[in-house]
Amino acid sequence: MNQTIMQFLKRYDFSFIGNMAVIFIFGVLNLYSATHSQSNEGLDSLYKSQIMWFFLSVSVAFIISFLSPKTIERIAYLAYAFTLFLVLLVLLMGKVGMGAQRWLVLGPIRMQPSEFMKMGLVLALARYFTRVNPEVQLGFRDLIIPGLITFIPAVMVIVQPDLGTGLLLLFIFSMMIFYKRLKWKTIGTLGALAIVSGVLMYNYGLKEYQRKRIHTFIDPYQDARGSGYNAIQSEIAIGSGQLFGKGFKNSSQASLNYLPENHTDFVFAIYNEEHGFFGSIVLIALYLIFFMRLVWLASSVQKFFDSVLVIGIMAIFFWHTFINMAMVSGLLPIVGIPLPLMSYGGSSMLTFGVGVGIATSVANSKSFFN
Repeated sequence: MNQTIMQFLKRYDFSFIGNMAVIFIFGVLNLYSATHSQSNEGLDSLYKSQIMWFFLSVSVAFIISFLSPKTIERIAYLAYAFTLFLVLLVLLMGKVGMGAQRWLVLGPIRMQPSEFMKMGLVLALARYFTRVNPEVQLGFRDLIIPGLITFIPAVMVIVQPDLGTGLLLLFIFSMMIFYKRLKWKTIGTLGALAIVSGVLMYNYGLKEYQRKRIHTFIDPYQDARGSGYNAIQSEIAIGSGQLFGKGFKNSSQASLNYLPENHTDFVFAIYNEEHGFFGSIVLIALYLIFFMRLVWLASSVQKFFDSVLVIGIMAIFFWHTFINMAMVSGLLPIVGIPLPLMSYGGSSMLTFGVGVGIATSVANSKSFFN
């Protein structure tokens, strides 16, 4: 029996779940620090809920890791259809909160289906691109069907409105098609379309508060007490951390509640304030190790589905991390994108858990499924 366990431990790839656990420990300590003084607002116990979501997510990841990649490929379209159905339900009967209709409430369960849609999209695109000759570069016509697979849920999410998540679906699509390889003519056409779409979106598609976010990004001090407030306070938090930070539970921005949403969108700003530049380098290094491990896995597997699927998972984690960190640092406009395994949120934690489970399944494929 002991020998069997030892053989299992040698063959099972714990690298992704292990990396997930380490980043989560950083995250839950930061969440506790950011909210421990906010008992009047009922936020001081969020870290306990986050721990429960983490263990549920790790359990889901562990279960999924024992599904073979072939099984995952077979259920890819079904997963996409199910998550698309949930997003549709949000438009029909979703709960409105903070000016947006993004949540489904089923008894005690509150979920944000747009988070699950990211993984459903990756699965569907990976399966579709596997059915097309992997060696052939994609032309513009080849992108019509995968474009529809992406744009339908993206538009549904943007309508909620959730512009950040809708754009994130497009970024995931972009990374996956570039990995699949595009013709140079197609790249030029997509670039032109992106510019035209951006101009049209700004003039006719964005709401006034969304345009204000862009103006605030350019000059947050033009409305320092209004739309620019969060960006300014975030930069103050990051700057005041200096090299080594103020120390655990010593964030003035959190304790004085100067920075709203410090448990979700702005957790990285609080982390910077308490742990400084060197602490941030450590956290960024953990994310980079995770990304590099995914890229290495994608390049080492033999089956194209496994490879493009892993790149899709990497795209989810990468774009979340890059956009969130750039947003709180003043390098991008503020949008509601959580930092993986650091920001509070059950739906996003479950999504990241599913991604880690799938990546582990692919990593285990040689040891367990051949």
